Amino acid sequence: MASHIGVVPPPMTPAKGNEPKTAEKIDYLNLPCPIPYEEIHREALMSLKPELFEGMRFDFTKGLNQKFSLSHSVFMGPMEVPSQASETIKIPTAHYEFGANFLDPKLMLFGRILTDGRLNARVKCDLTDNLILKANSQLTSEPHMSHGMVNFDYKGKDFRIQFQLGNGALFGASYIQSVTPHLSLGSEVFWAGQHRKSGIGLAARYNTDKMVATGQVASTGMVALSYVQKVSEKVSLASDFMYNYMSRDVTASFGYDYVLRQCRLRGKIDSNGCTAAFLEERLNMGLNFILSAEIDHWKKDYKFGFGLTVGE
Repeated sequence: MASHIGVVPPPMTPAKGNEPKTAEKIDYLNLPCPIPYEEIHREALMSLKPELFEGMRFDFTKGLNQKFSLSHSVFMGPMEVPSQASETIKIPTAHYEFGANFLDPKLMLFGRILTDGRLNARVKCDLTDNLILKANSQLTSEPHMSHGMVNFDYKGKDFRIQFQLGNGALFGASYIQSVTPHLSLGSEVFWAGQHRKSGIGLAARYNTDKMVATGQVASTGMVALSYVQKVSEKVSLASDFMYNYMSRDVTASFGYDYVLRQCRLRGKIDSNGCTAAFLEERLNMGLNFILSAEIDHWKKDYKFGFGLTVGE
């Protein structure tokens, strides 16, 4: 029998797929710039809060040149009236809206005027490569119903700072910082002088290619959590949880966002028994058909709407 003493066995090679993974090194000096503080829930809002409506809508947009376009909108549907009864009271109404839009890489202007006399205007201007000015206002003949807001957004290398000024002695500021390539933390403060209320808030956002998780708390009593899972390039699922520890109101909802070749379908159901769906169907180039539905069996409130959008 041959002796194996002194024979060195060959080195063991790890099986394929069992190689130890090296920890990913984080370059803290090259973190991405986070999204604005006010938009940390935007993926969840896209699925859970589409622009639902009741009645009939028709929107037409005509481009005059590459930067300037005009829009016409007609809406016919009921208007809800506050009531102490359990059932919702609705009054039929209709209005026409005329708009003008100016789009430029560094300047965007939007104006809308309605038949009831309301005037809405929005401005977005890139003052520098890092500083953006946003402003919006609504003017109406009703007393104490006109308002305006100005927002300065400074975009740093791995952080964002925002300052807000509004009528009614409203002041606000927020800061959000990237901590890792996927995690960002932020805080905000505000003061409403007209109502003599102030508050602070904290927020966190964790996002990858497949999911987005956010959390937000404020001294006003609001707690908001949201989670979005991207199942595929066309399908995403979303959920959120809203809690107000002042009024003890709790709401949870679950929704979906399904993008097909010719349409996009969004819907949700919440803990109050309210179910909603929103369909956007592309019939042809520049022609979209819209269906909107919201059913609340508890309040006996049923909303159905359809519309057409012409123009890009």
